[in-house]
Amino acid sequence: MGMLYRLHFNRGISLCYQCVVFKSAWMNAIPTKAWVCSVCGYIHYGDQPPEECPVCGSPREMFELDQSTQTALVSSAETQRVFIVGAGIAGVSAAEALRRAALSAEIVLISNESCLPYYRLNLTRYLAGEISAAELPIHPQAWYVENDIRLVTGCSLCSFDLAEKKLTLRDGSQEVFDRLILTTGSSPFRPPFPGIERANVMTLRTWRDADAILALCQPGKIFGVIGGGQLGLETAGALANGGVKVTVFENQDWLLPRQLNRTAAGLLRARLGDMGIQVKTRAKTAALEGCAAVSGVLLDTGECIPVEGVVISAGIRSNIEIPRQAGLAVNQGILVDDGMRSSHPDVFAAGDVAEHGGMVYGIWPPSQTQGVVAGSNAAGGQGAVFRAVPRSNNLKVLGIDLYSIGRFTPDAVPDRLFEVESGGDYACFNFNGSHLAGAILFGDSHLAARVKKVVEGQQDCLAWLKPSATPADILAALEQAG
Repeated sequence: MGMLYRLHFNRGISLCYQCVVFKSAWMNAIPTKAWVCSVCGYIHYGDQPPEECPVCGSPREMFELDQSTQTALVSSAETQRVFIVGAGIAGVSAAEALRRAALSAEIVLISNESCLPYYRLNLTRYLAGEISAAELPIHPQAWYVENDIRLVTGCSLCSFDLAEKKLTLRDGSQEVFDRLILTTGSSPFRPPFPGIERANVMTLRTWRDADAILALCQPGKIFGVIGGGQLGLETAGALANGGVKVTVFENQDWLLPRQLNRTAAGLLRARLGDMGIQVKTRAKTAALEGCAAVSGVLLDTGECIPVEGVVISAGIRSNIEIPRQAGLAVNQGILVDDGMRSSHPDVFAAGDVAEHGGMVYGIWPPSQTQGVVAGSNAAGGQGAVFRAVPRSNNLKVLGIDLYSIGRFTPDAVPDRLFEVESGGDYACFNFNGSHLAGAILFGDSHLAARVKKVVEGQQDCLAWLKPSATPADILAALEQAG
């Protein structure tokens, strides 16, 4: 029977012969092809693309081989000890890229949750019953063993010392690092209105949160969702799918104000009504009423809507207090350069905790890409860079095809807007000069991948923009775009 050798790296200890043999076989097994979903930007590593994108559900034919995300395999004589704190998609992507780039690195991935790292973006699909608990993890336990990534769960960061390059964990243990990648994410914002601490007032951020909501949401229950952004609407749709009566409270003039214009939001609101989801816009919560548990949402108009539970979806705040105390430069997030390097040369950040170019993205595709860049550069590389990209959004769970990207509302003199609405479908395209600055596709979104490529690639569209051009002409040009 052959023996199984795992790689264990310690400071000052060289690899044994058996480990070198194992590493050679292991190196040949590491997938280096990168397949990028042309709709949402999810990156899959493997010889072939996946059957379906785990993020947006696009079929495998929507994946394209992308050389720009490849990472060269490097066999370094020096063993780097790299700690990754935070095991969301940014952290897992950093570990993947680091292992591809540095076969001899000692990699430790720390998660403050007790479960395997999972697709946080799919929590609403789990809530809706569209996927099972078994489908949430990004990788099985065996994957971390096979790639010699030490996964530490149920453990959080207490502090770190930049001068001594030492981590202190909540259990009191301390670890010394050569490189540190912070992917500690964000926390849900809980507005400080009265009653926020009552029982059955929840947020949806973790697997445990989803299970707590499921335990309370039997069919026929009455729930309120405070916040009409993407997560709030996906949560409302998931609850409604389980027979819960849901009212969404949005304090802006229309739903998804950062992703939709008024016209598309109106169509969305009508579709939600058909699903039995009530929507109240310009609805500012004054307090959550009740005794021990919440029993009503009190609006600033004096109206009180009876509920048996509330899910707060009012945005996120980056977890920057520990990095701030350690002396890293922070603003809304940890300030990073194009290589995801912080103000300290051996500390990187990615995902919701990172601020790049004045922006904390707070969405999945940039977090994954930032993780890849951080992991590649923490391995000793210098060439991996993250470039700012226009925001793009896909709405899930509600059974509605909706895609938006970039700046879709005209706000400059050269802007030119094309809109078309037919049979419940809607599309708008906003051009700035000869470039497509942004777009919305509601209902029929089969052009999403092409729109994304045109916007992000800054494609010259002057030939489309004749004075007599109509929305139908723009649609036809996109159909023919490569």
